[in-house]
Amino acid sequence: MQLSRIAKLRTVLQENGLEALLVTNAFNRFYLTGFSGSAGYVLITGSKAYLLVDFRYTTQAAEQAAQFEIVEHAVKPMDTVKELLSGLGIRRIGFEQQDVTYGGYISYREQLGSIELVATDSLVENLRMVKDEQEIAVMQEAADLADRTFSHILGFIKPGVSERELAVELEMFMRRHGATSTSFETIVASGERSALPHGKASDRVLKWNEFVKFDFGALYKGYCSDITRTVVLGQPTEQHKKIYDIVREAQSYALEHIKPGMTGIEADALARGVIAKYGYADHFGHGLGHGLGLEIHEAPRLSKTGETVLAPGMMVTVEPGIYIPGFGGVRIEDDVVITEQGLRILTHSSKDLIVIN
Repeated sequence: MQLSRIAKLRTVLQENGLEALLVTNAFNRFYLTGFSGSAGYVLITGSKAYLLVDFRYTTQAAEQAAQFEIVEHAVKPMDTVKELLSGLGIRRIGFEQQDVTYGGYISYREQLGSIELVATDSLVENLRMVKDEQEIAVMQEAADLADRTFSHILGFIKPGVSERELAVELEMFMRRHGATSTSFETIVASGERSALPHGKASDRVLKWNEFVKFDFGALYKGYCSDITRTVVLGQPTEQHKKIYDIVREAQSYALEHIKPGMTGIEADALARGVIAKYGYADHFGHGLGHGLGLEIHEAPRLSKTGETVLAPGMMVTVEPGIYIPGFGGVRIEDDVVITEQGLRILTHSSKDLIVIN
């Protein structure tokens, strides 16, 4: 798998007139090499693929990145990069401008001497947007774990339990069943706090007759899942049911109509139009969704500014919401992969309004 990714990257380098690329982003390093250590540099040229690590990781790197030449770098890693490039006669190298600070760039420039540094933008990230079959299979497992976790937490929702206690139970369940950690800080928001789109779990205790919103995910084998479900504890009011039904209709409409060839802007407009039709446009302030993979937020974006054209293999979330300050809010979110025909949903937890008495 790594060989095909290296080949694709080399094609991108040729298209950008680059002889080599220095990869410093940790997620890109893992994507290209399979190496899970916390430090290291990837150097890709037209004929060579190097993974530079310090003495802590030489054995691990050799085991995990068999397609790469493992090099133990000097105290100053750029001294080793310069030596390798000079040996290959390379005088111009790309670096990841979104990962390297200005101070880092100055340091690289001083250490590399006459070798020219060229800023690049998202070369590896653009490859990562389209998932291969192996990635999709792992992400399905991560989504399945999120679904099992949601089923598990339903038995713990009751008045008097705190949001934080529910978050801990969610996280422990995921870890006990194979997750490395959570994909992001777990969101549990109840009552009026459910109107906070990113209302991280607090010490607030649950009460009768209110929304409880859960947004969480499992980091599993390096990949993220991300699901949101909103339930009612006690008796839902007409306002609870109305808002929930609108959000569910908006999400269903988007899921039915998102397809390859559509931009993120067009996908976002599908759900936004439904919510606006009912007069709640001002209460849906975030984008419809985001890319998902090694990171919880990746390209492409389904939003008012998401100009990327959707293509088969892209993994995104679809998560419309309505948030009413002082009352509460609803979000429903699924992980989906774009297919040749439309999309396939990975998360399968019920989207009926769950009422817990």
